[in-house]
Amino acid sequence: MELVYFVLLNGLGHLAFVGSRMTTTLFALELGASRFTVGLLMSLFALLPMLLSVSAGRLIDRVGPRRPLLFALSALACGTLLPFLFPSVAVLYFSTTLVGTSFMVAHIAMNSVFGAHGSPEQRAVNFSWLALGFSVSNSIGPLIAGFAIDGLGHARAFLILALFPVAAFVLLLLRKRPLPRPVRHSAPLGNSSVFDLLRIAPLRRTFIVSATLAMGWDLYTFLLPLYGASLGLAATTIGMILSTFALATFTVRLTMPILIKRLRQWVVIASAMAVAGSAYLLLPLVEAVPLLMVLSFVLGMGLGSAQPIIMSQLYEASPPGRQGEAVGLRTSLLNGSHTLIPLTSGAISAAFGVAPAFWLLAALLLGGGWYAKQQVK
Repeated sequence: MELVYFVLLNGLGHLAFVGSRMTTTLFALELGASRFTVGLLMSLFALLPMLLSVSAGRLIDRVGPRRPLLFALSALACGTLLPFLFPSVAVLYFSTTLVGTSFMVAHIAMNSVFGAHGSPEQRAVNFSWLALGFSVSNSIGPLIAGFAIDGLGHARAFLILALFPVAAFVLLLLRKRPLPRPVRHSAPLGNSSVFDLLRIAPLRRTFIVSATLAMGWDLYTFLLPLYGASLGLAATTIGMILSTFALATFTVRLTMPILIKRLRQWVVIASAMAVAGSAYLLLPLVEAVPLLMVLSFVLGMGLGSAQPIIMSQLYEASPPGRQGEAVGLRTSLLNGSHTLIPLTSGAISAAFGVAPAFWLLAALLLGGGWYAKQQVK
């Protein structure tokens, strides 16, 4: 029941984050924003997290996850509420920044909780539960956002999304017991450098493939609404396609305990990147909704299978007492790519259409699959 509580806590915050990304894209287009502006808005979800993730990880290592998590959930609710109170493109710049930064803190805190809960032998299973929770919220978030947009309008959809981090805040506030946290390292870490983590070969390899996979994951939620809007699809239809992706991640993660026992971890990662890259190659060639849902499902199967393995590897390879910092560094690297690539993808799609942006991601994922294959021993 502890794990279920943690999954629910994380899922409520993540649901608001996922729904906000889709709603921001469609609301900005509704308000007359260009594709480049939409790309800029998407990059703001990641700009401050890119700069602050390592500091947030160190803070969580030092004070524990509870207080940062309470702050993050309250800020996430406020950021999601802003476009409802002040519906304009200018306010979207503030809301995307606040939502992205607050969810970054919540994400690092919850990874610390799941990594510290139970024995080391249970860690991979714990992260599988976390990944399953992400799949559920990834599935429900776009559906809720799509139905809310079509039924209530874009601004009121943000109000609906703000209710979920409020619920998570209340759940955490009512909990009297402390949240699990890693054992604090006895040696002082004040003079340690974040570059020390990059010198650890297993961590460095994990950072590289993790950044590539996360690009494929997060930019799908940016590119698919753009592509769907260009095809004239309704918000509910776009939400259903995005939910098919999330359903696939949930399905494949149910089988992960079996796959991990039967296959080497780097084999799973290389295969995941190859499948995802192939799906990205085909997506801009398809316009029929059923085929888009099939490719979305295939893409979700590929990207969803690697995440629990990567997080388990990251936690195990981190030095004692620096797990939060390692997750923060990973988050910073990911958000660096999330800041630059939506801008690049927005500019490319504005000039040449969405297809070249899809194909750029396909090339990165296929190249990452080749790199991961080299790690198989």
